[in-house]
Amino acid sequence: MEDKKENKNQINIELKEEIAQGTYSNLAIITHSTSEFVIDFVRIMPGMPKANVKSRIILTPEHAKRLLLALKDNIEKYESLHGPIKDIEGGGGKQIPLNFGGPTAQA
Repeated sequence: MEDKKENKNQINIELKEEIAQGTYSNLAIITHSTSEFVIDFVRIMPGMPKANVKSRIILTPEHAKRLLLALKDNIEKYESLHGPIKDIEGGGGKQIPLNFGGPTAQA
């Protein structure tokens, strides 16, 4: 009887092969409105004047906060095994502008 309750609460998540391969991104642009957070994952290539959004994820504010906490937890676990991740703030390198002239957050 206990097994049936456990199975009832499980979610079967399917990962299709084309998604499992992933998409490389080296920039995330985050905007928000009163009801949602939008994260655009972008790949910028050196010497190219244009960058394309490779994926867009739209989250409720509650899920955005859950994502923040999950990332924080995973970064702490990573750093406990591999050492601190280099801080990119003030790294002296060229800073990528955060506004590419696209729309800003609106409701």
